[in-house]
Amino acid sequence: MSDVIAVSAEWLTLREQIDAGSRSVRLAREAARLVEGPVVVHDLGSGTGSMMRWLAPSLPGPQTWVLHDWNAELLARASAQPGADVQGRSVAVEESVEHAEHLLPEDLAGASLVTASALLDVLTRDELDAVVDACAAVAAPALFSLSVTGRVRLDPADPGDGVFEAAFNDHQRRLAGSRHLLGPDAPAAAAAAFRRAGWVVRLAESPWRLTANDHAVTAAWLEGWVAAAIEQRPTLLEWGDEYLLRRMRQLTRGELRVVVQHLDLLAHPA
Repeated sequence: MSDVIAVSAEWLTLREQIDAGSRSVRLAREAARLVEGPVVVHDLGSGTGSMMRWLAPSLPGPQTWVLHDWNAELLARASAQPGADVQGRSVAVEESVEHAEHLLPEDLAGASLVTASALLDVLTRDELDAVVDACAAVAAPALFSLSVTGRVRLDPADPGDGVFEAAFNDHQRRLAGSRHLLGPDAPAAAAAAFRRAGWVVRLAESPWRLTANDHAVTAAWLEGWVAAAIEQRPTLLEWGDEYLLRRMRQLTRGELRVVVQHLDLLAHPA
C-alpha cells in the first residue's frame, strides 16, 4: 500500500461548500485576533485551496498564503483561485511542493499563522509532533480544521451503521506503506502535543450535516466510506454492497440524513 494518501481535485471541489459551512467561525475569529497585517499564512496540505478561500476574508491584509502540498497539479488549481482579504484585496500566493509530513521549522519561516484542513488524520504521530514542533519553533498560531473524530450518525438508523463505522475507523488508523496513520485519534493527539508545548488549545465541533440538498457529496462520501470499510474488512463485501444499495435508495428518495463529526483546533502560545 502506498505511503501517499492521494485526493482527487474533483472530491475537493465537491466538498468545498460543505467544508465552508462546517468549519468553526468562532475559532476563525479568534485566530484573526491573533494576527496583524501584513499576514503570512502557511497552509499545510492545501489541495485546491479551499481553506485559503474560506479564511482569507476573515483576516487583515495584506496577505500572503504559502500553500504546501505534494501535488503540484492541485497547487496550480489553488493558485488560480486566490482568496481575498477582509478588505476585498486578492491575496498573494506562493507554492511549496512538498509533503506536509516532512515539515521542518525553516519551512514556516516568517509565518503569522499556520493552517490545515482535513489533514491531521492522514499523519502519523511522529509527523504530527513535527508539525507542532515547527509551529512552536516559529511561535505561529495554528488553526487546524475538519479533523475526523470517527463518529458518524445516519438517519434512519440501520443495523450496519456501527459495523461500517468501526471498520472505516480501523481503515483510518491503517498502516499506509510504512506510515501508521492517526485517523480519528488525531484531534486528541494534536491537542495533547500543543499542550505539552505549553500552548493554549481551543477545540470546536465542526460537523458535516448532510441532507437531501447535498445529494452529490453525500453519495460520494457514502461510497468512499463503505469502500474503505470493505477494504479494511473484506468479509464485509456482500453486506457492504447491500448496505450501500439500501442507503443510496434512501438518499435518492430524500430520506437520508448524515452527520459526520469533525473537530477544529486553534492553538497559540500562552
